[in-house]
Amino acid sequence: MHALPVPTPVEPDIPLSMLERLLERWYGWRDRRIASPEFRRWAARFPLTRPLTRRRAGELFDLVAGFTYSQVLLACVRLRLFDRLAKGPASAEALAPQLSLPLDACMRLLDAAVALRLLVRRERRHAPDGRPVYALGPLGAPMVDNQALTAMVEHHTVLYADMADPLALLRAPLGDAALARYWAYARSPQPHALDSDQVAPYSALMAASQPLVTQEILNAYDMRRHRRLLDVGGGEGVFASAVAQRWPHLQVTVFDLPEVAKRAQARFDSLGLGQRAQAVGGDFVATVLPGGADVVSLVRVVHDHDDAKVLALLHAVRRVLPDDGVLLLAEPMAGTPGAQAMGDAYFGMYLWAMGSGRPRRVADLAALLHQCGFEAPQHLPNATPLQTQVLVARVRKQA
Repeated sequence: MHALPVPTPVEPDIPLSMLERLLERWYGWRDRRIASPEFRRWAARFPLTRPLTRRRAGELFDLVAGFTYSQVLLACVRLRLFDRLAKGPASAEALAPQLSLPLDACMRLLDAAVALRLLVRRERRHAPDGRPVYALGPLGAPMVDNQALTAMVEHHTVLYADMADPLALLRAPLGDAALARYWAYARSPQPHALDSDQVAPYSALMAASQPLVTQEILNAYDMRRHRRLLDVGGGEGVFASAVAQRWPHLQVTVFDLPEVAKRAQARFDSLGLGQRAQAVGGDFVATVLPGGADVVSLVRVVHDHDDAKVLALLHAVRRVLPDDGVLLLAEPMAGTPGAQAMGDAYFGMYLWAMGSGRPRRVADLAALLHQCGFEAPQHLPNATPLQTQVLVARVRKQA
């Protein structure tokens, strides 16, 4: 764990150093060369540059073809193909009637899934019929009975519809996209007034996808020293339930919109946690958060909101935490090493379509926390930072 420094603003219009001017000239020359068709033809033939040229060409083609790849995955999910093949390999001839597809169409889909490493194709030349069979591939096997990933794949049809015309999406007023209507609270002036039908779809999706991050957080931060957890924006209580089950001494409270809180309470009661788990309804902008917790969690909450609302939320959290209190903040973040495209490309466009929020880097969150009375956060290591990163911020001691 390491404390992150609070970033200081960079003064505008600072003259470039000699080194920076030389680098700018180098980058300009390089970019002009790469843009030149003659240079690209030469690089494709030259032995030392040929591997890099081919790799870059493949990466660019993947960007062009990415939507097709995702739709192949969607087709496999809707056909429950991965769950079928978990029972054992099968031929296209056997699968086609099960999937209600013509044989040629079935083979086309199976071969596409093989190319994407969702499936593997195994030749069986010595079998009586000599037909190849298809089995789970390295990217298809994790999809077996995976309700979290399956729910996200299905949900992305809404995002793809919004992005069918990306310029129209970018030029339209925020809140006009279908995704903004799906996440009803994002642009609502009175989110606490949303009814059950308005919160049910997104609440169910969050509950289904929460296991993707829950274990990451629980393995990164030990709550045994705490007495009570307040999970703000805790949805249907999936994360809070897992916390309560991991640490039986802990009291837990979920705070979310009234209709969502009802769903969380029903989960607690069904799991036999009702004696030490409760759900409270309200709106963190208009309602005082429940007191008494010595640790507050914000799991996949902050990136949904713009800075003004995030500051209001963090101030509200600070007001109810004791002097030795802790804030646990977990969400996917921009600038994640090895997953940079996830932050600004995926979440950047997703949250734009949603009409609220933006992906933030760790330093951005540190600056917001500093404004609200927290120390520089500790960045906890976790197994899969692509799915979430975990920050722990303690209340700043008064001078």
